[in-house]
Amino acid sequence: MSDYPQTHRIKSKPFRFGLFHRTLVSEFVSNGLLVFAVLLGIVVVSQLIRLLGDAVSGRLAVEGVLALLGFSAMSYLPVLLSVSLFVSIILTLSRCYRDSEMVVWFSAGIGLTRWIRPVLWYALPVLGVIALLSLVLSPWALHKAEEFKNKLESRDDVAAATPGTFRESRQADRVYFIENVDAGSNRVGNIFVQSEQNGKLGTMVARQGVQETLPNGDRFLVLLNGTRYEGVPGQRDYNIVEFERYAIRIDSAPVKQTQLWARIMSTPELWRNRTLKNIAELEWRVGLPISAAILALLAIPLSYVNPRAGRSLNLILAIVLYMLYNNMISVTNAWVGQGKLSPGIGLWGIHAVMLVLTALMFYRRISMFSLRRLLGGARPNAENQAVEKKAAENQAAARRAEVQP
Repeated sequence: MSDYPQTHRIKSKPFRFGLFHRTLVSEFVSNGLLVFAVLLGIVVVSQLIRLLGDAVSGRLAVEGVLALLGFSAMSYLPVLLSVSLFVSIILTLSRCYRDSEMVVWFSAGIGLTRWIRPVLWYALPVLGVIALLSLVLSPWALHKAEEFKNKLESRDDVAAATPGTFRESRQADRVYFIENVDAGSNRVGNIFVQSEQNGKLGTMVARQGVQETLPNGDRFLVLLNGTRYEGVPGQRDYNIVEFERYAIRIDSAPVKQTQLWARIMSTPELWRNRTLKNIAELEWRVGLPISAAILALLAIPLSYVNPRAGRSLNLILAIVLYMLYNNMISVTNAWVGQGKLSPGIGLWGIHAVMLVLTALMFYRRISMFSLRRLLGGARPNAENQAVEKKAAENQAAARRAEVQP
């Protein structure tokens, strides 16, 4: 009996990718949320500044700013999600290269193609959201925004007047200024109205007024306890009339009909009415999730960081490729809408080129020998052969010298 304890042979367990997947996906999600929040904040602030400028100038009602801001932000969400998906994958994998984690994973037998699976686990839900937004929600938001704008523009002059600003009527015969509006009682305060009648310019000023609607539907702005100044500018013969009630008829504006153009049409409507512009818009919507999927795969080889080069070089290259890809999609869609390009080539041409580029970049990263290595390795091999030949000749000469007496 042996003195040493006997142990059974334990077979090595197969490598499991649970930790590998969880670590990568969680970092993808955190970086993606951060990038998306930054991009969304930039878009919201820029749109808010534009809408507030329109509201201050009187082209837009103040109460419509938040609604239009929400609709416009929803229309930008597919592009923002696509950029966030692309950048988050590059940031995560570049960090793995910089921290030498890639060396550990490669040493463990995980090749570059193994990274496709966790990237797809992270990208597929985002691609589903992008497809839902581009095909359904973004056209609906643009349609609702157009309807809301038409409703605001169809209001009467008094309702459309912004407190504290001068506003000209649609007939260009009156100018209103209202200091404050009480929406609950239909009362307005500190009113200034200037109108031209019979070639004479009349100006009315009143402390307060009220909006009244007759049974037949006619609406009037009734000025209370005010003064009317009437005359010709530059002359002294002005008439000053004080009144207790002065009614001004409010002309109701016709409700504008929403014009159906390609961007606000739903996807089934575009498919039923297959004109060139509608087909181009349909290809743009379908191309958004396709391009996002290709960019997610392209981010894997683009994330390589050379320790001897700059750390931001790969990110700059990725941004340039994304801009070229996005601009080429826009150009091909414009050519399809103009009839210069067939719809099939317009939809799949640029995506097929990017797929081939992605495959070539994968091959370049996983290939053991590149063209540079082959060209650089030819010279050392020739030198080694020359050295070995010279050594063999020396050995043969030494043997001949030993044989001779």
